[in-house]
Amino acid sequence: MRKSLILVFLVLGIQVLSSAQSQSEKPKLVVGIIVDQMRQEYLYRFADRYTEGGFKRMMNEGFMMTNGHYNYAPTVTGPGHASVYTGTTPATHGIISNSWYSRKLNRFLYCAEDSTVTNVGGTPENGNISPRNLLSTTVTDELRFATGKRSKVVGIAIKDRGASLPAGHTGDAYWYDDVTGEFMTSTYYHDSLPDWVVAFNAKKVPDFYLSKNWETLFPLDTYVNSIADDNDFEGIFAGKTTPTFPYNLDSLKGQNGGYGLIASTPYGNSLTLDFALAAIEGEKLGQGDVTDFVAVSFSSPDYIGHRFGPASVEVEDNYLRLDREMERMFAYLDKTYGKGQYLVFLSADHAVADVANYMISENVPAGNINVNSIAGQIAGYCNVKYGEGDWILRYTGDQVFLNRALADEKKVDFAAMQRDLAAWMLRFNGIKEVYTAEDMRTRQFTYGRAHLLQMGYNHIASGDLLLVFEPAWMVGGARGTTHGSPYNYDTNVPILFFGWGVKHGSSARRASITDIAPTVSALLKIKYPNAADGEPITEIVDAK
Repeated sequence: MRKSLILVFLVLGIQVLSSAQSQSEKPKLVVGIIVDQMRQEYLYRFADRYTEGGFKRMMNEGFMMTNGHYNYAPTVTGPGHASVYTGTTPATHGIISNSWYSRKLNRFLYCAEDSTVTNVGGTPENGNISPRNLLSTTVTDELRFATGKRSKVVGIAIKDRGASLPAGHTGDAYWYDDVTGEFMTSTYYHDSLPDWVVAFNAKKVPDFYLSKNWETLFPLDTYVNSIADDNDFEGIFAGKTTPTFPYNLDSLKGQNGGYGLIASTPYGNSLTLDFALAAIEGEKLGQGDVTDFVAVSFSSPDYIGHRFGPASVEVEDNYLRLDREMERMFAYLDKTYGKGQYLVFLSADHAVADVANYMISENVPAGNINVNSIAGQIAGYCNVKYGEGDWILRYTGDQVFLNRALADEKKVDFAAMQRDLAAWMLRFNGIKEVYTAEDMRTRQFTYGRAHLLQMGYNHIASGDLLLVFEPAWMVGGARGTTHGSPYNYDTNVPILFFGWGVKHGSSARRASITDIAPTVSALLKIKYPNAADGEPITEIVDAK
């Protein structure tokens, strides 16, 4: 009897301790994961060969919004990272593209550029980086403010914008220098590299990966979810004659960007995770009495996707390998913090279009648009109708920047000129709709493509004519693909939460990526980012 009572008390004690552990007040660490160029469908299409510990674990144990979308256009990297972490759109946070024409500066402005800072580590040409162009706070900023800046925040990516924008105005950021093969930062963050970064760079990890071949993880003929490996639709590395496996990286490195080549292979994901785990250990993240945050962006899927397209064996192999990196990450987090003691979310900065020429070969309406030709014809039309002059300042990012000062000088009604050009441009094959800046400023669009454009339109920074192409049409050439449109092949991305405070489930309700930051804020019980207009995902926060 006495032994039975002791056993009961032991079991009850274990249950109480387990319950106390699973109901800790805050997670030790938040891990924000952005996969650069990931479609929602990749979670299903390649699932038969995913491990149980990677993407499948997130889906089986976490909560997934299966109908997650970007709620603005253009769907590109800089705005994507900014929007996920601020909980608002480019109309508000100001990052309207990866780079855009600045009327004030009369030049292109890169989304993460900052001429007041310089490199720390790496090379000077990759060091003028900070989040100063981001006009609102991020969820990472708000976490630091909520804890008197005791919480540590680290942003990590191969791309500098994928590191600096998620880290916000108050965190640390590190990105990859394609010249030296080292991770670097800028004087916005540090005067010198922390010891752990120096130690990581000293290991020459990129050299190890670039000495390998990129071969398929499984026999090539088993990649049945992709088109033939040798085809006419994929980009080809310099030094090869076909877009086919295997890829001998050591021999290709010299003609394909040197250390930068790693970004165009799955080993870029491995390198990013290696550095992220080094950051967790080096900064002792999650070891204090407040929640810390590591924002990890996997840039390589974008480089691979642009070159080869979403139907390629290369993209399929990349995601099979990325799944195994996710498994490695979660196993490390389990060991370091314990299951249920860390919070993860996963999304993407955009998805991707199919290669236009591949669609054409399958009898799907599609095409490639020559924007240089169109810009030249617009300029010619303006010279004939409105008088000689430099009417077109720039054509970039599916937007036309017109010369307002010239219109004033020639006493041309600028709003009427926009309407005239918007109607005239519909004559070009592939252009579906053209909206004017006047439309964006004076009308309220509540649905459809016009609404998405308006959510991406910034009154100060955006252009005067905003173009929408026909579905499956894009700016590009014969091989490879891109993204940026308001169509669901570019907007539909994963929204997955997993770990601390998250119950298992899924919902097909439409959700926006601007809901991610408010959801994290609600779970952590901190203030929303100061310009956030997304809403907490109730299926996640109400279930906690």
